[in-house]
Amino acid sequence: MTGAAGSGRPAYRRIVLKLSGEALAGGQGYGIDPLVLDRIAAEVRDVASLGVQIAIVMGGGNIFRGVAASTGGMDRATADYMGMLATIINALALQDALEKSSLQTRVLSAIEMRAVAEPYIRRRAIRHLEKGRVVIFAAGTGNPFFTTDTAGALRAVEIGADVIIKATKVDGIYSADPKLDKNAQRLVHVTYIEVLNRGLQVMDAAAISLCMDNKLPIIVFDLTRPGNIKRIVLGEAVGSIVSVGG
Repeated sequence: MTGAAGSGRPAYRRIVLKLSGEALAGGQGYGIDPLVLDRIAAEVRDVASLGVQIAIVMGGGNIFRGVAASTGGMDRATADYMGMLATIINALALQDALEKSSLQTRVLSAIEMRAVAEPYIRRRAIRHLEKGRVVIFAAGTGNPFFTTDTAGALRAVEIGADVIIKATKVDGIYSADPKLDKNAQRLVHVTYIEVLNRGLQVMDAAAISLCMDNKLPIIVFDLTRPGNIKRIVLGEAVGSIVSVGG
């Protein structure tokens, strides 16, 4: 961190925002809700105005979920590639909303698709960020059997991000699913090892391990509360943090 809470200065220089496909679906549960897109775009614009470099990793679960399809008998690799294509659709929708908010953007795809996105090249991604463009990473890692959470952790490490912030519908990490267990406790600060040992549903094990190996903090927060992204960037205590110290 380079700033302090309440100072008005950003606590982070470069962030990766992990957005699930479900986040774009809003209350309808599937597809893309234009009102949600507009709200996310406005929040990203507010953060960009602070001079923070922003990369966004898109999920695709609102359109197609590879794991679910594979349990129904579809070949897992085929299902995962279809899921990657779903993230491209989401990335283009978000790009449109961001550009309507007067932000410069680039979509970088792990699967080459030059008609709609640039191929992912690490140094190019960093250069776009340095020029103040919002970079949207699509198509996961480009490989089946890896989640977009793992893609988020991988891209964050590759571009030297200071933090990865994961948008959810709850206000942090809980000891159990708060919708199912009324005694579930919110955990403000947990270590990577605790997440793995306790099976906390933050990210998959591969993503957590990658963040742990590179000491990359993860902040889990409630996207449905307006202004949360900016609060995190300004160093306020929002949601739950996963890091080295307990």
